[in-house]
Amino acid sequence: MAASKPVDPDSGSALPRWQLALLVGAPLALGIGAAYLWSRSRAKEKRSKGDGERKTPEGSASPVQGQHGLAGGPLDRAQAAKNRGNKYFKAGKYEQAIQCYTEAISLCPKEQKSDLSTFYQNRAAAFEQQSKWTEVVEDCSLAVEMNPRYVKALFRRAKAQERLDNKKECLEDVTAVCILEAFQNQQSMLLADKVLKQLGKEKAKEKYKSREPLMPSPQFIKSYFSSFTDDIISQPLQKGEKKDEDKDKEGESAEVTESSGYLKAKQYMEEENYDKIISECTKEIESKGRYSAEALLLRATFYLLIGNATAAQPDLDRVINMQDANVKLRANALIKRGSMYMQQQLPQLSTQDFNMAAEIDCRNADVYHHRGQLKILLDQVEEAVADFDECILLKPDSALAQAQKCFALYRQAYTGNNPSQVQTAMTGFEDVIKKFPKCAEGYALYAQALTDQQQFGKADEMYDKCIELEPDNATTYVHKGLLQLQWKQDLDLGLDLISRAIEIDNKCDFAYETMGTIEVQRGNLDKAIDMFNKAINLAKSEMEMAHLYSLCDAAYAQTEVARKYGLKPPTL
Repeated sequence: MAASKPVDPDSGSALPRWQLALLVGAPLALGIGAAYLWSRSRAKEKRSKGDGERKTPEGSASPVQGQHGLAGGPLDRAQAAKNRGNKYFKAGKYEQAIQCYTEAISLCPKEQKSDLSTFYQNRAAAFEQQSKWTEVVEDCSLAVEMNPRYVKALFRRAKAQERLDNKKECLEDVTAVCILEAFQNQQSMLLADKVLKQLGKEKAKEKYKSREPLMPSPQFIKSYFSSFTDDIISQPLQKGEKKDEDKDKEGESAEVTESSGYLKAKQYMEEENYDKIISECTKEIESKGRYSAEALLLRATFYLLIGNATAAQPDLDRVINMQDANVKLRANALIKRGSMYMQQQLPQLSTQDFNMAAEIDCRNADVYHHRGQLKILLDQVEEAVADFDECILLKPDSALAQAQKCFALYRQAYTGNNPSQVQTAMTGFEDVIKKFPKCAEGYALYAQALTDQQQFGKADEMYDKCIELEPDNATTYVHKGLLQLQWKQDLDLGLDLISRAIEIDNKCDFAYETMGTIEVQRGNLDKAIDMFNKAINLAKSEMEMAHLYSLCDAAYAQTEVARKYGLKPPTL
């Protein structure tokens, strides 16, 4: 689809990373995209342990009776009061339970911190049943002050902080709980994910409104336009379209009496002088020149590329509604608006636009190619394959459509645990790279499938072939770097390759995101936060920015937990 890279489901999106690979014609590495990545795969295997919700108060915290003298001493009386409170709690009589826990707190010797922390936590549990969230936070805080690694109190406080809309404090508490429980409790993991998504969306919404538009790298722009074959505005200048001054130099008569902003913009495209394109298109539109429709579409396209969907949509709307415009312009505008809607998580509107494009230009291969990718994102694999087949029928030399069809069939077979179909898809990849040996995307998608099958050596060869064909494609270096980590656990080589990606394209947000995630695993949280912030500033959509903020917030929460409680997850 004509869209920038969306985000990982484990960090705020509904789109799995294997599907997102199709958007750019290259796979995204397995396992990247979660700031708690080091433990998630282990947690998924062990979630049957410790999944129960923490609702009940605790029993005796001091098995030895009479520690402060004879039976009936202060601690014994405190324990007795707590036990009465537990009975009231279980009977649903929370006010009486609170009175008993308060009595236990007043009776308990101050040096008995373990017992006191239990009493406060139990009273907090009763307050929780009454939805008295401020009191819950206060009592849990006293419990944690006496016992900093008290999981029940930390988690109860996290839930209360969420109710009070204190997301940052909630995240810090639930992060501590996740680390203490080795990420094996689904309930705390789900709360962490929920709060990270909320924080990410809130921060991205605010940041994205005030962000400075940023032109992507030339390599990204060229890759974007290469996904279209029927896009008039991305075609080179034809002889009859030469700028007036160029025609004069060639001894041709000038057919246009005044300079065209659109033709200047096209010339700037050929020269990779992308920053001047929007202004030249604006001149064409304002002068109501002969290329106004083309200028509107080209301007909208570059608005999308710099992440300004708000400015892009009116231009796309105008082109789509121009009944006398070239049908291919209107179809291309529908594809781009449909892709924009998908980025905005509006799949129904997206589907409508793609279907309309197919109705008005049924012989346009781009429509089926990009609609096929939409169907993949919607888990409609059979319909996606049908669209890829239609694209291939119209454009038999469409290498990308053939590679993506193989990848879609492979993932369907892989996730469905169908070995024979997996092998059929792998054979299909071999056929694609033999038929289209210069299609880098074919090698890249095949490499992803080979990595799934743990055929790491051959996957590495495929990435080398990608680099040979497209030495300036930074994303391929990131994938190859991640492969080294998964295959050889070679951290140095992996980081060197990702650093190389940043040298090639210092606007490659995926490289910064990946570097940040690895630094989280290494325990270098400050460096990870720096990498995530760089990626945030390069985000091409609000949704992608929200994902990156979630990663950054997760790393920051871990720094706070380490500072407050001395808790750190295992590192690479």
